[in-house]
Amino acid sequence: MKIEVNCEKVLDKEVKAQTHAGVIYVPRSWIGKKTKVLLLEPLEEEAQG
Repeated sequence: MKIEVNCEKVLDKEVKAQTHAGVIYVPRSWIGKKTKVLLLEPLEEEAQG
C-alpha cells in the first residue's frame, strides 16, 4: 500500500498497553490537533490466517 500525506511532524512510536486499550504518547502541544495512526506490522491473528 502506498500512502501520501502532507504533515507537520512525524514520530515513530510503539503502542503501549493501558488497561483495556493501547496508547501512544505524543507531545502536549499536539492536544486537540488532528493526527493519523498507521499500523506498520500485521496483527498476529492476520499473520496466522
